[in-house]
Amino acid sequence: MSERIQSVAVYGAGSWGTALALQLARNGLDVLLWDINATHVENLNRQRENAHYLPGIPFPDKLHCSDDLPTVAAFADYHLVVVPSHVFREMLRKLSPLLNADAAVLWATKGLELETGKLLHQVLEEELPQCRAYGVVSGPTFAAEVARGLPTAMTVAANQPMLAQAVAAAFSAANYRAYISNDVLGVELGGAVKNVLAIAAGISDGLGFGANARVAIVTRGLAEIMRLGAKLGAQPETLMGLAGVGDLVLTCTDNQSRNRRLGLALGQGKSRDAAIAEIGQAVEGAKSALSIGKLAERAGVEMPICQQVYRILYEHLPPKQAVNELLSRDLKAEF
Repeated sequence: MSERIQSVAVYGAGSWGTALALQLARNGLDVLLWDINATHVENLNRQRENAHYLPGIPFPDKLHCSDDLPTVAAFADYHLVVVPSHVFREMLRKLSPLLNADAAVLWATKGLELETGKLLHQVLEEELPQCRAYGVVSGPTFAAEVARGLPTAMTVAANQPMLAQAVAAAFSAANYRAYISNDVLGVELGGAVKNVLAIAAGISDGLGFGANARVAIVTRGLAEIMRLGAKLGAQPETLMGLAGVGDLVLTCTDNQSRNRRLGLALGQGKSRDAAIAEIGQAVEGAKSALSIGKLAERAGVEMPICQQVYRILYEHLPPKQAVNELLSRDLKAEF
């Protein structure tokens, strides 16, 4: 691995994958953006923008697109996976015969594996055993703001310090600051659990419960993340930083968040499926509500807010009843 990254292959041309590809290409890296949808790729190359997800933001000359996976995998030694969590393992399986031991694999996917509740680095270790260098890119970032070049900060966590430094340097610019971490697990947890809590915050606001209720959800939700992180070995500083509380506050309080918008719709009486269809993109928190429950059960950690979100989404629990059950829990010390 070279100390300075020259080229990157990015997998997944949704809003987030495209925004990260834009940032890297603007910084002078050669970027090849892959997507499974050949028609989508054809439109990207012809229009020189992602008109579907990020209209009006032109592609730099350094950014090109392809649906030919072997070509994209051979393009660079650095690979950034930005596909939804429920197809993360499938994506790695496709990449496995195409990558050698020198490849560095990163992901900006937020969530856990749906069926098993496994963290994504565990999935990577199973599917890409030849991969010695890996990491995760996360933090309080909305794709549209990154794509527009607005000021942004994020965290790069990797299992090798040189990889984290190289990736942080590749993203960093006058508008973009990347911080370095070795806590892959902590960054993954923050990015996964906050999506479920954002649904909870949206539900509360959709019910008209106001700012007091919203900040209670954010604060007690952070306590749930911290409990799970402590049990699994995450560094507490990570969960109190950009990838933890930073991402949590962003996602719970701004309507650019698909997860928050799903919660708003649920609180206003819409069904899960109707709300997701209206949003028109993947809503990671809806999947993560399933997998986080499995992870928390294995770890023996109580996560009542996340549990109530799961029940609303999958057991048809009325949102008002879920809130009443949370408020009627036995009194106890905050810490």
